[in-house]
Amino acid sequence: MPSLDLLHISLADQCLYGFAQGQLCLRLPVSTAVKGAGERNGSGCTPRGLHQVRAKIGGDLPQGAVLRGRRWTGEIWTPSLHLQYPGRDWILSRILWLSGCELGVNRMGEVDTFRRYIYLHGTPDCEPMGVPLSHGCVRLRNADLLHLFDRVPLHCQVRIEHAACPQWANTPLN
Repeated sequence: MPSLDLLHISLADQCLYGFAQGQLCLRLPVSTAVKGAGERNGSGCTPRGLHQVRAKIGGDLPQGAVLRGRRWTGEIWTPSLHLQYPGRDWILSRILWLSGCELGVNRMGEVDTFRRYIYLHGTPDCEPMGVPLSHGCVRLRNADLLHLFDRVPLHCQVRIEHAACPQWANTPLN
């Protein structure tokens, strides 16, 4: 499978579209911020604009590994662990840590995506996809994230915007 060179995340349809050399290769459901779009520190919103994957964390961890502060806690998510920590913002399996590319829009000052710790990360399978529910990050199913993680190189471009992916991207995948 080819490496992806662009991820398009649509806030409108709650999907991630992966492209390699201009061709749509991947379509995955996601969950972005319940508070909507926004770039300001402390907003709890998903930042818009052009970003890049600045760091990849957890490549050797098992599926369902629980991460806190970008480190594995040694736990593997289970329904019983979920019940022990109600309301916890679960970050599971892998992290693709984003950095903004647009000065004053999503980079530096009060709008810095990287300093806001905005990730693409796994979430419990009991959490719905296609519905905005996150605290600002982009949540994916763990199996989807593992599939995506190996195809996304460092510095891969990530565009997050309101618009649904362009019409031509809705064609069947090869």
